[in-house]
Amino acid sequence: MEILMPQLGETVAEGKITTWFKSVGDAVKSGDNLFEIETDKVSMEVPAVTSGVLSEIRVKAGEVAKVGGIVAVIADGAASSAKSVNGTVSVPKQIKLDPFQEVRTPERNFGKAKLADGVTVTPMARRLASELGVDLSRVRGSGPHGRIVANDIRTATVIASTPSSDSVRNLYKDVPFTEVPVDAMRRVIARRLIEAKQTVPHFYLTADVDMDRAMALREEANASLTNIKLSLNDFIVKAFAIALQRVPAANSIWAEDRMLRFQRSDIGVAVAIDGGLLTPVIRGAETKSLSTISAEMKDLAARARERKLLPSEYQGGAASISNLGMFGVRAFSGIINPPQSTLLAVGAASRRPVETENGGVRFVTQMTATLSCDHRVVDGALGAELLAAFKNVLEHPVSMLI
Repeated sequence: MEILMPQLGETVAEGKITTWFKSVGDAVKSGDNLFEIETDKVSMEVPAVTSGVLSEIRVKAGEVAKVGGIVAVIADGAASSAKSVNGTVSVPKQIKLDPFQEVRTPERNFGKAKLADGVTVTPMARRLASELGVDLSRVRGSGPHGRIVANDIRTATVIASTPSSDSVRNLYKDVPFTEVPVDAMRRVIARRLIEAKQTVPHFYLTADVDMDRAMALREEANASLTNIKLSLNDFIVKAFAIALQRVPAANSIWAEDRMLRFQRSDIGVAVAIDGGLLTPVIRGAETKSLSTISAEMKDLAARARERKLLPSEYQGGAASISNLGMFGVRAFSGIINPPQSTLLAVGAASRRPVETENGGVRFVTQMTATLSCDHRVVDGALGAELLAAFKNVLEHPVSMLI
């Protein structure tokens, strides 16, 4: 019986074995604790669900195994030898560690581990594809080197279950409408948004930022400038870039088997264009002056609307900003742009009442900012630290001039 690394949560891809309670050769009874595992979320003991002899330990204490990987083998106590009477080698079955694993035996053949084009498929993905009727040759893998993982099958299933254009049109056959063709850009946006929401575990944090000091500094700066006028968005870009430097662990992205942590703050800024959205990137925004950021953003936005940006000008970055304040939107949450790990959604600044220390009320200019985080990279406390750093920079804007 092959003992597999159990899945402890939808986003957990691997676990570390911290302790083995049994040694090779020990008798094992159903219910005995076999080992203890540790993930980024939990630490727990894993019991055996069959009796026998622990004949092999493949993942030692201190080592990490992928979910579904074989960590040990339990042999039948009455026939612990690998050979049967006629001398042939017996094949161990794979059993679940209830309640986290499912039963998988050699009799349930879910297809080849490698497709004709060389793409590999995980065991869980093969099982899901077989049960859900998904053609693996039509699935795009998101794992290392294009490997097809279980979540790719779930994504393909959702896309396949989407109503056809004919069935949607039939629902409105008695309603006057005009068909608007979907261009290549809109198709790419639609596909990426589906992938983002289905493959990136989003969570959201919101804070109100006092903007009186930043707006006063902006007015004073613009009064002294002749060739360029600073926008509030320029301050937001600079503040977010500085915040990522103050919280460097959040300036990272998920790269499947590792995370990439960046030394500079490359900030994408969403620009609405005809028929879609582009996100040009301000590189090393933490080192640039507000006037430089302003000039660069105006140039990038203008060329984005003309669809003249180079790929190197809108790819990369660890974070983006989406500002809908100019439309009067007070607050909203945005969808992260993979492979980035955070997106800051900014609403309109407005006068709002706040309580004073002596119990009175005064009016201040506040802006609501909502941070979308990829939970694989940015945990709750880390996201809160990043949002607090952003708030602190904007509320003390002189730091952006230093």
